[in-house]
Amino acid sequence: MKICAIICEFNPFHNGHKYLLEAAKDLSGCDMLLCIMSGSFTQRGDITVLDKATRARHAVLCGADAVIELPVAFTVAPAEVFAKGAIQILKSVPEVHALAFGCENPEANFNKAARILITESEQFKQILNEKLSGGESYIKSYAASFEACGGDGALLSHPNNILGVEYTKAILRTGAEISVVPVKRKGQGFKDKAFGDGFSSAQAIRSNICAEEVKQNVPGCVFKDLKDFTTEKALFGELLRFKLLCSSEENLRRIYGCSEGLENKLLKHYGLPFDKFVKTAAGKRYTESRIKRILLANLIGLYSDDCEKYLSGQLYIKPLAIKKERADAILSALSKSDFPLLLKRKDIKLLTKTAKNCLKSDIFADKIRNFIFKQPTKEFEYAQFI
Repeated sequence: MKICAIICEFNPFHNGHKYLLEAAKDLSGCDMLLCIMSGSFTQRGDITVLDKATRARHAVLCGADAVIELPVAFTVAPAEVFAKGAIQILKSVPEVHALAFGCENPEANFNKAARILITESEQFKQILNEKLSGGESYIKSYAASFEACGGDGALLSHPNNILGVEYTKAILRTGAEISVVPVKRKGQGFKDKAFGDGFSSAQAIRSNICAEEVKQNVPGCVFKDLKDFTTEKALFGELLRFKLLCSSEENLRRIYGCSEGLENKLLKHYGLPFDKFVKTAAGKRYTESRIKRILLANLIGLYSDDCEKYLSGQLYIKPLAIKKERADAILSALSKSDFPLLLKRKDIKLLTKTAKNCLKSDIFADKIRNFIFKQPTKEFEYAQFI
């Protein structure tokens, strides 16, 4: 059995994602397509448009053989940790041989780029410090250092390329025997809010979720489940600000990316309307995604010291959806993992204390999302067979 994996959010699943699944199968020559997907929240610090069970069902209906959950501790973390957490879980499944991802420059040498960034030579560090001292943003300074050391500048100028590099770095660092399969991203840019010709970005769909054009950009099973989430998004912002009001500087400093006095800036401006607060806190130095991710980690109670334990320990394989006609083969492959397979509530007993704490964070994150959307929460969600 040869499995090709895809690390994803599917927020929501759209035509571009369907194209990625099809291309991944063709390019990898895999027997099975396994998606590892974030749950109730995203890496950009946003609440998901649809719950994880619905998004997983959409993925299986549109070509995936199975969807497993990426723990929220990794989801709500910088790209490097997001990637490392996902690869750690995928590496535990012996039959995962390839990782496909959408990107802007599939012809680029991702392995070379990853090695440059892992090494971070003295030249790299010197240029980085010079650029930062000269007032450049961290992102631009990092890209300039990378290019000066022989890297392809285009790789760090597009968000999907950057994630692809992080995935490759994680594969090299963990020693996983997984090859990368870059797939040319089809359609609108990652941040485009305008509709394209049937291949609009998830951002465009979320920004115009009630528009008639959405129907041409998502599979039919997705379209019927979409609805306006303006009210829920506003409540989510208020919860983030309220939790910040109740937080200490000490705990904020325990969150990935909240350093160099950023915790003081957040506490100073929490009283502003949410959108203005995020822009003010970000300024020129930080991205808005970083600010929202910190706020979300604070809401859920996700701290870097706990996450480092999860990264170095045994975790779990938590299926969300499985293609019914391939269930035996899928479960046989997943059961070979070094990590316990969680199919029934009693399987939780197989987890280490660290893994149980990680799972508790997943359940709490689901409770927060379901509170916002006025939906009930199950302490253990069984996998769907579709």
